[in-house]
Amino acid sequence: MRQQLWLLLFIPVIMFNRAAAQVTTPQIKARFGVDADLRSNFFNGFVQAGNDDWFTSGASSTTGISVIDTTGAAFTLSRYNTNPATRNLPLFREMSVPQFTVVNGRTLIDAVFIRDHHGTDSSVFAAGSNKNAMSPADWTCPVAQSVPTKNEILDMYMHVRRDGVNTTDSLWFFGGLSLDGTTGNRYFDFEMYQTDVYYDNSVQKFFGYGPEAGHTAWVFDAAGNVLKTGDIIFTAEYSSTELTLLEARIWVHQSSLSVTPKAFTWGGLFDGADAGSVYGYASIIPKTAGAFYNGSQCGNNTWAGSFAVVRTDNTIATNYTARQFMEFSVNLSKLGLDPLVSMGDACGLPFRRLMVKSRASTAFTAELKDFVAPFKFFRAPAAELAANFPVMCPNNVSDIWVTNPITSSLYTWEAITGNIVGSTIGPSIVVDQPGEYIVRQQLMDSCGSTYATDTIEITMAYNCQTLDQLFNTLTVKKENKQAVIAWNSDYLPGNNFFEVQRSTDGVNFQTVQTVQAKTGGQYKVPDDLSQLQSKWVYYRLRYIPSGQSSFYSKSLSLFNKESNMLSLLTAPNPVTDRLRLSISLEKSSPVEILLRNELGAVVYREKYNGMSGVNEWQIPRNSFWKTGMYILEVKMDNEILRRRFLIQ
Repeated sequence: MRQQLWLLLFIPVIMFNRAAAQVTTPQIKARFGVDADLRSNFFNGFVQAGNDDWFTSGASSTTGISVIDTTGAAFTLSRYNTNPATRNLPLFREMSVPQFTVVNGRTLIDAVFIRDHHGTDSSVFAAGSNKNAMSPADWTCPVAQSVPTKNEILDMYMHVRRDGVNTTDSLWFFGGLSLDGTTGNRYFDFEMYQTDVYYDNSVQKFFGYGPEAGHTAWVFDAAGNVLKTGDIIFTAEYSSTELTLLEARIWVHQSSLSVTPKAFTWGGLFDGADAGSVYGYASIIPKTAGAFYNGSQCGNNTWAGSFAVVRTDNTIATNYTARQFMEFSVNLSKLGLDPLVSMGDACGLPFRRLMVKSRASTAFTAELKDFVAPFKFFRAPAAELAANFPVMCPNNVSDIWVTNPITSSLYTWEAITGNIVGSTIGPSIVVDQPGEYIVRQQLMDSCGSTYATDTIEITMAYNCQTLDQLFNTLTVKKENKQAVIAWNSDYLPGNNFFEVQRSTDGVNFQTVQTVQAKTGGQYKVPDDLSQLQSKWVYYRLRYIPSGQSSFYSKSLSLFNKESNMLSLLTAPNPVTDRLRLSISLEKSSPVEILLRNELGAVVYREKYNGMSGVNEWQIPRNSFWKTGMYILEVKMDNEILRRRFLIQ
């Protein structure tokens, strides 16, 4: 449904604003080239120093950078040549620098490059009635289907940055797209979601969509202030010669159209899933006149970037043909979609996931064709803590640090208990007492709001001082299906407690029983092992004196049961090319191998039928795995073994 919400008297004004809003000549915005060319230090057909772009072509001594990480590009291209089947695989690359990094006076917030499935695949919309403004729950996708070449998405690009180092500098959105076909008009959408919507390829369904008819609605108060941000869509149209339309819309309840927003103006169009829909996408335009977006399309033989381009027919091309690559930019601040403008939040994140779609015609409600599945964007790493001495001795110090710091983030520390020596600002601190410490992360020092927190506990080691009387003759043994933890103690004044703590890996302990301390006497505590599947169990005592710091005993191991998994060996560390692992099994059994990145996301998963004896596997380094710490998980028979390793 398309409703004309303004009186005929105002239609000429709207059309005038729309016509004046776009620029179709090459531009440099926020030091980024928008000229339908992918090369930094190159603009509008000529070499020049200084502007950033998607990639850098060849060695460059000038200052413009590639915003996309090109690690492994040569390896990817060599695989395309030696193993043509890999050309059909998707490819994912993130930003070349950490999120919120300041480079050459601009704040680079995030960037991504994605190569879509090509030819016949399941990341397409089924022929029929799939439309914008429908709930993702109602979209249908076939197991495999091809689409017309002018709708076939090959690669997509996305980048967001501020035009300076301050949160008040303009926020710019850059998008790029290459389609297989180059004739006629081409139509596509960049849709941004507030929720973690995702596509499950195994069932061809979307999940995690928003609560208001499958989306998240913008909410305003009576004065037009934004109370809650929602989903956004940029819909673009390119003719055979230039960008002809870029329209911005937001998801709202129809009643919101009676409110006059402070950050932007209603553009006069509203489309819901059907004629009776109360939720839909409404067009918006800036409060002030002047261009807020620009775009162009490439000429013939334009360089296709560090990863070349794979066509629908599975051929590889070094260069684009004319009009195959399209590029545009949007000034989000001018349009009123900068969180600083819309909500007064200088470091708010305007969306969580992005999806790119192509459609059949200029109508917003036209049939959808191809898509690049929703992916995470604009998500800076949350602070995680580590310490060199998590268990410390008296009269000693321990360093605590953020393992994944962002240079532009502000880290503020507090001792919930314990004591910080020196500064409480920065990515690390020094402490001289056991206790609990917390760090609060702001994305930039001018944000004010907390983006993430993490805590860490520093404990006191019992054997750093004379405490033998507390943990005299600590033993652990197995009796039937129970572990029996026993100890003596002769010196326990006050209202104190013991905690019996158990672990299956010797590192992470949980309290299984709490015992009231007494002056003198023996302790004997049973722990049921009948439901515990791990081969080894570890126990320790935590002594909690009234009003004082806790003390821990050393940990004791107890053999619990025969386990199929005898050993797990990995090499090398760090990994540069491939990870080798060896697993010794007593009997044949299914084995699942997973790799997780430092954020916990699974980047590799395989299942094997392990055979009795030594099993060896090699995991080639995938070109989209960035440098950093990873965790290898091997699962089998309710047992999990983990190893940490570094990729560089």
